[in-house]
Amino acid sequence: MSARPPSTPTGDAGRADVAVVGAGPIGLAIAWRCAARGLRVTVHDPAPGSGASAVAAGMLSPVAEAYFGERELTGLLVASAARWPEFAAELGEVTGAALGYRTEGTLMVGLTADDLAEARRLWAYQQELGLPVTPLRPTELRDREPALAPRVRGGALAPTDHQVDPRLLVPALRTAAERAGAVLVPGAVRRLADVDAGVTVVAAGCGAAALTGLPVRPVKGQVLRLRAPGGAAPDFRHVIRGYADGESVYLVPRHGGEVVVGATVEERRDTDVSAGAVLRLLRAAVELVPELAEYDLVETAAGLRPGTPDNAPILGPLPGRPDVLAATGHHRHGIVLTPVTADLIADLVTTGVPDPLLDPFRPERFGRTTEEDPWN
Repeated sequence: MSARPPSTPTGDAGRADVAVVGAGPIGLAIAWRCAARGLRVTVHDPAPGSGASAVAAGMLSPVAEAYFGERELTGLLVASAARWPEFAAELGEVTGAALGYRTEGTLMVGLTADDLAEARRLWAYQQELGLPVTPLRPTELRDREPALAPRVRGGALAPTDHQVDPRLLVPALRTAAERAGAVLVPGAVRRLADVDAGVTVVAAGCGAAALTGLPVRPVKGQVLRLRAPGGAAPDFRHVIRGYADGESVYLVPRHGGEVVVGATVEERRDTDVSAGAVLRLLRAAVELVPELAEYDLVETAAGLRPGTPDNAPILGPLPGRPDVLAATGHHRHGIVLTPVTADLIADLVTTGVPDPLLDPFRPERFGRTTEEDPWN
């Protein structure tokens, strides 16, 4: 058994059944699901929602993010994306909060012949996996989004790739968790030995490495936020992901006039914004949607994604520590994987039985990564 089910009390009326370390979307969703099942839950974080999710664009992209050699991860992405409509509806009902959840789909495009050739290789692979990808000619693309540049050579539609606004999602999840009875403890956890609970869930993003010894590393991403003149809604509705002269870029429109432009992928630990990254992202964005040159640049930011050696999350009990569960390493996929991660971890906590979906993502696939005991 990997965790203590609620029918087996800890025996200490003041002790939490579950302590969640980390109050990003993953940690808060786990806390919500566990508290809603009647468990006593504490959430430990000195600055809730200040990690990668504060910078994330919020794309729910199991199709566009299906990359070569990541079949098991793609399966998890698809499974989680399928849960998002019900998850969003339930969260909205519980909190009354808007989440910016939108279902127009994603257009994947190539600006030049070389860009299109590169994109088509990936689309062919995605179609081989049985994912919904519909190729579109340039005229069909512009019928859907007239704001696209005339130079765009072609593209495809991923109708099931949606979006949500992480800056609305995180406070809604906090509200839901607290209304279900979870208690936020506004302090940093330096050692897991300092946490007093029947089960501890480590959902601390990049901070999980120091707490557990797991191979979670920071992967820097720089993003921009633009705003349409006068705060009007952008003149395009779909998320647009594409290549522009070899530069990969995505554009995420929001109802309030915001457009999120991203993102770099850098093996760095700093959160500085570089002029070169801003230049590359803006150039690619404007090449695909020329009207963006008239938008206001309202924010530049950089965050640190929790990456792993195989780009997949780490989910499940730590080797030799069945009372410590990892829920980290989500890299680019933290938002889309929030519902399935929360359900799988909450099920494991309450039943002690791991779902087969967890098998490819268990911590032991990396072996023991440190000689020192990180828990003491």
